[in-house]
Amino acid sequence: WNKLVGLLPWVYAGVALGTVALVLTGASKSLKDPTDLVVGILVIVMVAAHLLRSRLGEKLQPTSPAGVAGTGIAAGFSTTVSNAAGPVMQMYMAAHKLSKEAFMGTIAWYFFIVNLSKFPIYWILTTMMPQKPIVTAESLLFNLQIAPAIIVGVFIGKWVLPRISQKSFELTV
Repeated sequence: WNKLVGLLPWVYAGVALGTVALVLTGASKSLKDPTDLVVGILVIVMVAAHLLRSRLGEKLQPTSPAGVAGTGIAAGFSTTVSNAAGPVMQMYMAAHKLSKEAFMGTIAWYFFIVNLSKFPIYWILTTMMPQKPIVTAESLLFNLQIAPAIIVGVFIGKWVLPRISQKSFELTV
């Protein structure tokens, strides 16, 4: 939980930037959405930073003040525009070298808090731009339909996690 406290203000700054990007791309007449490209670039930069961490020094690590700010903004932006904060958050969490249980618990709380707080934003954007809705009856029905699979996945994950070594978990992440 402590790893999220300093990150969340930056995440919400990224959510705000992502909301602006959605408004700008939603108002566009183009069917081509540039946000996927931006998210892809963010993920590549985060992976490169992770792989080059020994050469970059401590100033740019996800655990440094600049790293926390950059990671938070990247995670907030990417989760808002395309629900793609997973890789960014994995890089952030991996840098903290948490146990697999603490890692999974912290990341679960992150996605619960942030996704729940994005819903009103998506609802407002849908009412502002009905030509490009984000929340629809179909999307809500789909969420309801996949809920049983998510619940089953929770129990499978709870069963699998203790059976994976810490080292295998870290390599997988």
